[in-house]
Amino acid sequence: MSTIQPVILTADPDVLAGFYTELFGAEEIFRVPEEGRVFYRGLRIGDTDLGLVTKDGPGGRGAPRIVLGIGVADVDETLGRVRALGGTVSGEPRDMPWGQRVAHVRDPDGNPLNLTQPLPGR
Repeated sequence: MSTIQPVILTADPDVLAGFYTELFGAEEIFRVPEEGRVFYRGLRIGDTDLGLVTKDGPGGRGAPRIVLGIGVADVDETLGRVRALGGTVSGEPRDMPWGQRVAHVRDPDGNPLNLTQPLPGR
């Protein structure tokens, strides 16, 4: 089973968090790191999670600014299927400090996806 989460790349996560909080009642449920300049902020709106990732100069209107994070059972196994189905791998799997194994891929149309898997014991 997979879970899909939209993630927005932004140069100013405080502005976007304020926008989604005031407009839709979003609440912050997760932040990395907990102190200092935020890299990732997880918001919950109703029963949906939205991620905000800080990226300096995320690009203009033509650049992708939204990534789908898709939870999978095994990131490494899924990569072989991505390639076989015409997708590409733009970032090999890495264990992240927030407890996920993450790989960056693109679908056949070039849309960015993050494949995520919880690390054991997390």
